Amino acid sequence: MERQTGEKVTLRRHISVWGSFCWGYADVGADVYVALGLVMAAAQGATPLAFAVAGIVYIFVGLAYTEMAAAYPVAGGGHYFTLRGLGDFWGLVAGAALMLDYTVDVALFAMASAGYINFFFPSFREFTVNIGPFQHVNLVWLAETLGLIVFLAALNIKGIRESSLFNEVLGALDMFMEASIIVIGFAFAWKPELFLHQWHNEFPTTKQLIYAVTIAVISYVGLESVSQAAQETVRPAVVIPRTSLALIVVVLMFALAFPTVSLGIVNWRDIAQREGDPVAYLATHLPYVGFLAGPMAAILAATIVLISANTGVMGSSRLAYSMAELGLISNWLSYVHPKFRTPVRSIVFFAGVAAAQAIFAFFSGKKALETMANMYAFGAMLAYFLSTIALIALRIKEPHTPRPYKVPLNIRFGEAQIPLLGILAVTGSFLMVIAVLWTHEIARIFGPLWVIAWIAYYIWYRYRTGKPVFGSLPRNWDEEQLAILAETGEWDLYERFRIELERRKRRAAVAR
Repeated sequence: MERQTGEKVTLRRHISVWGSFCWGYADVGADVYVALGLVMAAAQGATPLAFAVAGIVYIFVGLAYTEMAAAYPVAGGGHYFTLRGLGDFWGLVAGAALMLDYTVDVALFAMASAGYINFFFPSFREFTVNIGPFQHVNLVWLAETLGLIVFLAALNIKGIRESSLFNEVLGALDMFMEASIIVIGFAFAWKPELFLHQWHNEFPTTKQLIYAVTIAVISYVGLESVSQAAQETVRPAVVIPRTSLALIVVVLMFALAFPTVSLGIVNWRDIAQREGDPVAYLATHLPYVGFLAGPMAAILAATIVLISANTGVMGSSRLAYSMAELGLISNWLSYVHPKFRTPVRSIVFFAGVAAAQAIFAFFSGKKALETMANMYAFGAMLAYFLSTIALIALRIKEPHTPRPYKVPLNIRFGEAQIPLLGILAVTGSFLMVIAVLWTHEIARIFGPLWVIAWIAYYIWYRYRTGKPVFGSLPRNWDEEQLAILAETGEWDLYERFRIELERRKRRAAVAR
């Protein structure tokens, strides 16, 4: 998109360290409010184990994303890393997987936010009607969900600064609330004998535990949000490593603490039966403050899951912007509003997709949240799998690219250094993809169909526009990297990279 003066309109950089952290935390903090009941229904007394196993994979994938997002701070996240490392076709596949993940994120967490609001309106929560063959459809809850999706779309059209500020304020308040529930719970209500009893006597089957792990792993999509916002982050080479590493630590603490404190206060069945508001239910069982903590948790839960829905709108629109700019989909979606400088068309398009998904989920009956959660893991794990392969490919193809952060524990392979933890990330994410396809009936069908539909569109679009269908467009990645470093203001890295390119050219000339 260009102004009438010919100046190219690009995404603006306004996100700080705290703003970048909140983009990622929003996705993960929200999962505690939504997925705790879903995971506990499957993992039972082993719920902390399910979150821990998912957390191990998250550490490996998180380190990989930290390296790539700091080295390549552009909109697109995992899709861009995959395209640059593996080529256009696989970049499209990763992008399609992430589009599914982000649109489901918007629908699921807008739905959950409305559900927590209805904590104060039981009649809204319980209202259902039968419409022909569709049973137990809650039209009130559906209307609330659609209203929130429209609100978030308008917020993101207005601009990333306002949207990021929205995340920052509510994110800080929510972290305080979550920490308070955990501290008060452990200090005044936690019974170790109850926790141990449920751990020893209420253990799930192997398939139930694996299913629970695949639900728990969706807690850890926050780093993708940080990557998506990289092109709008100030000094990304400094900000992103700090943000991502802090996010890994904070996320693991909350993800492990909540199921542990829950199993020492209430029976797992009670949490499982409150899939719509498990954290608010837990908060009501805190001594001395439970009568206030429950409603307060419901209010903050409604806000934090709305933040996560907001990151979904942001992520899907920036992803489409990146894919269009790289020639994978039509340029129509890359239109940037000249006043707000946001990708308005992609925001509206993917908000519409999310609204359609929400309607589908509600018309599926009482298990609307579970329907959306089953779709959530497929896109994330497929994209993570391709992105971690891209980490290794980029280490081999571009060993000279400046990397402000590098995944530790490397072995030398020619000029490149291969990260051992990156290999573990590839292995772990691949096993998660297999587990999702094995245990998620809905994702097993609709996930691959979604990706196949985007592949079909990609083939048609590339053929119609005369671009290579299964090959990649010619790109000068070294020149693009110089442009990225200049645009981000990372002048030290720019000079290091420029000098390295000149050295490589001289060495190549001597070799000839």
